[in-house]
Amino acid sequence: MYNRTLRKWLLSGSGIALALGLFIGSVLVVDNTLGGWRIDLTENRLFTLSEGTRQILAGLQEPITLDFYYSRRQLLDYPQLTNYGARVQDMLKEYASLASGRLELNILDPAPFSELEEQAIAVGMQALGDNAGQRAWFGLVGSNTTDDEKIIPFFHTRREGAVEYDISKLIQQLSKPRTPRIGVLSELPVFADPRHGDQEWTLISALREFFDLRALDRKTTRIDADLDGLLIIHPKTLSDSTLHALDQYLLGGGKAMIFIDPLAEQDPAARPDADSKILPRLDSSLGPLLDAWGLAMDPERVVTDLNAAMRVQARGPAGPIQTTYLPWLRLGAAHCNQQDLVTSQLNLLHLGTAGHLEKTTDSGPDITPLLQTSSEAMLLSRDLILFQPDPNVILNNFRSAGRRFTLAARVQGRVQGAFPEPPDVSPTDDWQQDRLEEGIVDVIVVADSDILADHFWTRPQTIMGRSVPQAIANNSDFVINALESLLGGGALARLRTREKYSRPFLRVEALRKGAERRLREREQQLQEKLQQTEEKLRTLQEQTEAGQQALFDPAQSAEFRKFQQQALQTRRQLRAVQHELREDIERLGARIRFINILLIPLLIFLGGLVFGLRQLFIRPSPAPGRDHA
Repeated sequence: MYNRTLRKWLLSGSGIALALGLFIGSVLVVDNTLGGWRIDLTENRLFTLSEGTRQILAGLQEPITLDFYYSRRQLLDYPQLTNYGARVQDMLKEYASLASGRLELNILDPAPFSELEEQAIAVGMQALGDNAGQRAWFGLVGSNTTDDEKIIPFFHTRREGAVEYDISKLIQQLSKPRTPRIGVLSELPVFADPRHGDQEWTLISALREFFDLRALDRKTTRIDADLDGLLIIHPKTLSDSTLHALDQYLLGGGKAMIFIDPLAEQDPAARPDADSKILPRLDSSLGPLLDAWGLAMDPERVVTDLNAAMRVQARGPAGPIQTTYLPWLRLGAAHCNQQDLVTSQLNLLHLGTAGHLEKTTDSGPDITPLLQTSSEAMLLSRDLILFQPDPNVILNNFRSAGRRFTLAARVQGRVQGAFPEPPDVSPTDDWQQDRLEEGIVDVIVVADSDILADHFWTRPQTIMGRSVPQAIANNSDFVINALESLLGGGALARLRTREKYSRPFLRVEALRKGAERRLREREQQLQEKLQQTEEKLRTLQEQTEAGQQALFDPAQSAEFRKFQQQALQTRRQLRAVQHELREDIERLGARIRFINILLIPLLIFLGGLVFGLRQLFIRPSPAPGRDHA
């Protein structure tokens, strides 16, 4: 019996040791032979290099060297950075494997006080330091054969979703060193102007990373041919001579992104002026150019959308409440053209008091919508929004048109010149000889200029004592995508916004809208009662001043007290609706937490327990005829 038990233990131990050895050997073999194999099961394939990156790598004409500075040991105390660093390193290895030998990757781990650390400082890397004076490095330097260098000083976690774009942009800049030149013609203070205290808009700063921007005079009569494209913002007071110059530039193959507006909230004329009694002009258009393209925007109407309206703080009978402001739009992926490279990867855009673009003729160039409202939209009078900005008043005037409105469009095709006879722009004859009568245009028109303003798409964030704008929407991505697409750089447009900024809770949103609808109906009823009572009080006051009645009679006093009780009860009902909304959302959140934290792990545990008990107590039947004595 003893020998049989010992033999059994030896066999079991040998089997365990053999299984462990096989497991370790399998891991080593898989790691060395199948390390490049990946399966990306995320919804948006966030860990798969996109077709745009593959296109950039396939187009490399000369070798590029990437030096990845990654202090793995120094970053062990920062688990988030450690995991992020491993992801970046794996991604860079995949870049190198797809580049067919034209991308050399060096992974460098600078030790403290080493020569590599001095090299990292020399090239401009940003270090992460601790109290002991140790520094950790986590950045990338790229160089080409002409000694051009591009650098990512530090891979900040706030840009983890855009890491592929940052790396691909660096590689493309090294493969095509020339920076595209963009002329900016703007009647909004987008550039810094110390004389008026204007700071440069964040969008302009973002564009400088990709383009060489040149400010154009609003009175220019000729557009330089060396400009690769134009950015035209709120062209409100351009002369015919300037419009003719723009027309000639575009007919000659020039590209442009144009922002017009029925109500530009960022227009300096919109700032209150107590001395001015004249209503300022806040709309803009390209007039004859739009007519030549078969495109129009009504300057008297602003687009509103019940499903895409932003949430704002407003004052209600029971105090501050959250409500919808119809003229400000929050557009998601469903509002973007998924077939166009400019908008196919956008997730969130913020617009303010935008207009509607409409095709005016069946002939002419192709007009492709890029941004559209939902079908729960309508056009509201611009004057209503100017003089009655109360969100509740605007909501009460909303009547859905049952159709979608175009907010931005791409115009492509052959057009006639906008000016049959050229204005007197130059006395020289060569200008008349070079004048174009028709041509093929390729422009993108957006019926809103407020989309560019900082407060519509950024929020300030304090980093190391400095206020840094943090993007909360894809507004700048939209502009950069559009310009790169117009200039022929569509590969990067596929990379910029692969991650989602937010994933809405649809049931929570439905609960909120239902409660808000009930709240708004009761608010309206209360306002009507208040107006009726105020009218009665004014009548009684006039009678008292005329000496007809000095005091309220008992019936009127009773009626007044009755209304006070009704108003108090209504306010209680309003608070009850808001409380009910919070309770519904909290109950839904509790259920989701229970399912994620307790129910799923419990089901997995019970499944494993049942499987183990089954293996322990349910043994196979002995083979027939075999002696088990």
